[in-house]
Amino acid sequence: MTIHCILNGEEVTFNANVNERLINILRETFPLTGAKCGCLAGNCGACSIIFNHKVVKACLIAAFQVRGSKLITIEGFAHTDEYRDIVQGFARAGVRNCGYCDAGKILTVETLLVQNPHPSRLDILAGFNGIRCRCTEPDSLIQGVLIAASIRQLRLYGRAI
Repeated sequence: MTIHCILNGEEVTFNANVNERLINILRETFPLTGAKCGCLAGNCGACSIIFNHKVVKACLIAAFQVRGSKLITIEGFAHTDEYRDIVQGFARAGVRNCGYCDAGKILTVETLLVQNPHPSRLDILAGFNGIRCRCTEPDSLIQGVLIAASIRQLRLYGRAI
């Protein structure tokens, strides 16, 4: 089947089997390897992408579901000011990046901050419910998100939260 969608801001068309997993399409058709093939069951979050403004696990999305949608991978997001806010917040908090779960962590922070620019510790923990990260302590991750939120507020409005 032929699929049309917007991938990282560009209109793309590709052919895929109806039930082919999006993670495989991203990695094999477009060589976007930031989303990793982890558990392939939606448990780890290593394959996370933004799908129509929400973080989803690409291993759970079938090709037919992508028609007409807007997809953002870590590669596409990495060119934004918002990405830099998050990475800077993580660095200041000492969040470790192993390269395996980074896409899930960073894209989860983005969607969290878009929905709630002033998240509480509980909001942050709830937002990371579907991400299994073994390289970062929860307190460091929470601190990184809070710092990223402050950096974003300062960049956008000239004042931190």
